[in-house]
Amino acid sequence: MKIPSFKNIHLCMLSVVITVLAASCGEKQKENKEKAPKDKTTSVKVVHPTADRPTYLLELPGELKPYEEVSLFPKVKGFVKTVLVDRGSVVKKGQLLVRLDAPELTAQYQSSRSDENKLREDLTYSRQAYARLRKASLKTGSVAEIELDRARSKYRSDSSALSAAFSKTGVSGQLRDYLRITAPFNGVVTSRNVSAGALVGDNIQTPLLSIAQTERLRLTVAIPEKHARSIAKGSKVSFSVSDHPGKVLSATLSRMSSFLDQSSRSITAEFDVDNSSGELGGGEYAQVKLQMKRPAPSLWLPFTSVVSAQSGVFVLRANDDILERVPVKLGIRKGELQEVFGDLTKADKILIKGTEELEEGKKVKIQ
Repeated sequence: MKIPSFKNIHLCMLSVVITVLAASCGEKQKENKEKAPKDKTTSVKVVHPTADRPTYLLELPGELKPYEEVSLFPKVKGFVKTVLVDRGSVVKKGQLLVRLDAPELTAQYQSSRSDENKLREDLTYSRQAYARLRKASLKTGSVAEIELDRARSKYRSDSSALSAAFSKTGVSGQLRDYLRITAPFNGVVTSRNVSAGALVGDNIQTPLLSIAQTERLRLTVAIPEKHARSIAKGSKVSFSVSDHPGKVLSATLSRMSSFLDQSSRSITAEFDVDNSSGELGGGEYAQVKLQMKRPAPSLWLPFTSVVSAQSGVFVLRANDDILERVPVKLGIRKGELQEVFGDLTKADKILIKGTEELEEGKKVKIQ
């Protein structure tokens, strides 16, 4: 009897082990396949968008500014003769604030007046001469026709010269009036930058004085783009300032720019504030509360329906039991509801709980 070699025994044993392992793996794969759940349609709950036009409160920062504010510069070059007011002075419209001194302007005005007086005398003489010659010319042959024409020409020339002198004197007088700087409106001097003896004018950039009207103030508020059409003329607001803690003031919308500022993406609204008591100084920052209302109804959904993902903001709509993503823009939020803007209607079926895990085109079952 031939005894098998050790090598043959080893190969036989290895073949048996491989066969057993292959059979075991096949049975496990079969078991896993049998245990794997079958693909089922996802059940979802939906809701219809609701249309509403509610009022809502918006808090924004504002700034109190003088109703009128101006910096006064000299029109002509000269020396400051007197400054009659100082910072904080209350002034009335037309009140003299600064007097300048420019001797050359005074001399120019006097010269113009002298020329005007001389030309007035010349005109008086030429008028009388022309009148006499015209009267004498009524008798035939007493006055040559050329002499009458010459007198008429002289009279017209003197009249034109006097008109030019009037204009020149008016210009000189106006320049002389610029030496008196007066208040353009009732207000308060907010800054004084010159003293007596200073040379001013000739493209000097620093103003002599600055005046602000504080009896009435402008409360300016920058309203963001998405709220720009939610405020109407005549709307009332309440506001507070830090230097009057606990006090709530009110104002009424007076004017609003309809143009959207491209840098801040907002529009500026102005509210007139009565400050005849002088309680507010002007220039303060304010915290403003505005009652807003959309100009037309907008659509609202539960905030859980909105999905904010890296790919964008969207909601999931079930259209014939097939999911589709609808990109939306968000408005305001009130409680559990979120205002949305997009390709939506009140008849749409929107998933109450949106999630990025549900892919577009997936078939769902609506509960």
